[in-house]
Amino acid sequence: MKKILIGAASSGSGKTTFTLGLLEILRRKNLDVQPFKVGPDYVDTRYHSRITKNPSRNLDNFLVRKNETLNYLFEHAAYQSDVAVIEGVMGLFDGFGIDKDCCSSSAVAKELNCPVILVVNGKSASTSIAAVVKGFEEFDENLNIMGVVINNIASENHYSLVKGAIEKYTKTKVYGYIAKNPAFALPSRQLGLVPENEIDDVLEIIGLIADSIEKTVDIDQLLYDMEEVEIKKPKHPFNLAKQFKKITLGIAHDPAFHFYYPDNLELLEDSGVEIVYFSPMKDEKLPEADAYYFGGGYPEEFAKELSENESMRKSVYKAFEENKIILAECGGLMYLGTSLQIEDSYYPMVGIFEGQSQMTSRLKRFGYCYGILNEDTLLGEKGDKIYGHEFHHSIFETNESTVMTMEKNRDGEIVSSWEGGYQKKRVFASYLHLHFFQSETFVTQLLTQMTTNGDVE
Repeated sequence: MKKILIGAASSGSGKTTFTLGLLEILRRKNLDVQPFKVGPDYVDTRYHSRITKNPSRNLDNFLVRKNETLNYLFEHAAYQSDVAVIEGVMGLFDGFGIDKDCCSSSAVAKELNCPVILVVNGKSASTSIAAVVKGFEEFDENLNIMGVVINNIASENHYSLVKGAIEKYTKTKVYGYIAKNPAFALPSRQLGLVPENEIDDVLEIIGLIADSIEKTVDIDQLLYDMEEVEIKKPKHPFNLAKQFKKITLGIAHDPAFHFYYPDNLELLEDSGVEIVYFSPMKDEKLPEADAYYFGGGYPEEFAKELSENESMRKSVYKAFEENKIILAECGGLMYLGTSLQIEDSYYPMVGIFEGQSQMTSRLKRFGYCYGILNEDTLLGEKGDKIYGHEFHHSIFETNESTVMTMEKNRDGEIVSSWEGGYQKKRVFASYLHLHFFQSETFVTQLLTQMTTNGDVE
């Protein structure tokens, strides 16, 4: 198996463009490609999965608290593949705060002993690009930057100048370039790229990118230079020998709700949970289940469909009245509130929590944080820390009591604090997106709560 991480000098350098093109080229070579994404992103992974037909996995050493667990998640997904391709996040050394080894692409590359291809934006520059590459080359001697690809090249003459400068002033190998082409652009909305299922010609755009890169980047040499490594099937980091009583979990999954980490769902299934999917947009009622999970997504984009499906909204409220377990993250919280306001329009929602979600013109919360539980909840006991991330353009106006003190601790300093999270009966909802591999205690608590009486067999 071979592995590579695609990093960048900064966001907007062309990292995603090159990653998507590379994945498509490797697919054309009939290679079994396992894609990954550094960080908590849900949308880029969908593009990876669409191309490779393998579920893309997130590698995040804030959400996943132990390096051994992070290594397991990588090796478990990659050990049977031909090539593992990891798309980085932001700039190569950018993470949480100013520590280059905190939640950065470079930190993940070093932890996984993975070489890096650096993508640099060559727009309106030539020799100066060599200074950028040299800086990255020398910034961390423990990082293996195998080579560089230059984006936004206007002509062969432009490329020859940039390539010549890099070869003269650095030790880094140049594998080629990505031609400047507006047709490569993918549409975006407030949370990043528009999900691939909402773009009719997404595969055609990716195909154009791959066609171009095949002509201008030496992919065969890149593959040859990647070291062959042997990875064996790893041992699961959690003790799953304890068998819980049979649990059926209903998961909301449609264009409005689709932000789920594949590793979360597989962990539940490995623990004996049977998963059934349903659509809050289209289905008349909830499926029979012991518990329900509403992940994040874009309820604001489909507010009319969600609101008009009154029978489903009543079915969810009935499950609440019947004391069923319901876990809701971000978009799920918006759905379980009383209403959703978008500009001057108001859409009735489920109404478990008395409050109104309002879409705003700017990002309200962004980034890693944790919640300290102020009382026993579905997610843990009073005093527990629950790790996750928030990323939303909405606010939830309510008089409901909160159950968590939220904190953002960056570079050893608490830089912001707020109250969040709501629980009624056995329904927990917050803006916090969760990774279940954050600790064995976390998932054990969640599964214990999902059993009828909290007992295990």
